[in-house]
Amino acid sequence: MSICPKNKHSAARRDKSRAGHWKMAKSTLVRCSKCGALMMPHRVCKACGSYNKREIVKQDTD
Repeated sequence: MSICPKNKHSAARRDKSRAGHWKMAKSTLVRCSKCGALMMPHRVCKACGSYNKREIVKQDTD
């Protein structure tokens, strides 16, 4: 036996119940182990171009 609703829910009522799950998540930031700048975890640092204390991307020093 399956569940059979007696009346149809409107699209607005359906969407209101789904809306609570569409929240923005706060992004996590960690400090770079080489230069100390804030960066997203498990990604190359934009400030110094290193990942896991190794230089991955050469940075121009002008």
